[in-house]
Amino acid sequence: MWHERKSEMKRWADSLSVITLAVIVVVALSPWAFSQKPAADLPAGPMQGKATSSCLECHEARIILQQRLSKAAWTKEVDKMVKWGAVVEANDRDALIDYLSVNFGTDQPAYEPPRTSAGKTSGKKQLQ
Repeated sequence: MWHERKSEMKRWADSLSVITLAVIVVVALSPWAFSQKPAADLPAGPMQGKATSSCLECHEARIILQQRLSKAAWTKEVDKMVKWGAVVEANDRDALIDYLSVNFGTDQPAYEPPRTSAGKTSGKKQLQ
């Protein structure tokens, strides 16, 4: 009797594992997972594709677009991201850092987020 119950519990646990995996796959492949526009927001250039594949694998373009870092700071960021798992080939590293520092360097104007509606305000009450 104990062996039958143990076997039944194992089948139930296996079924639960399969269901859990299926839910994870469905969520990962849902439309919102693909709602980002990775390359559209990054400036054109020879390293746009590398920035898209290396950086936007984990976060959206806005994270990069709003940065204004020196070349030394971009170097630290790229090296940190590589340590965290970003795939950047050794022969692409310097060119990627150049791309980021030229397009998102300290000499670039401040990031202006796109407006969702022309009529929206910052949420602050206007004095009359």
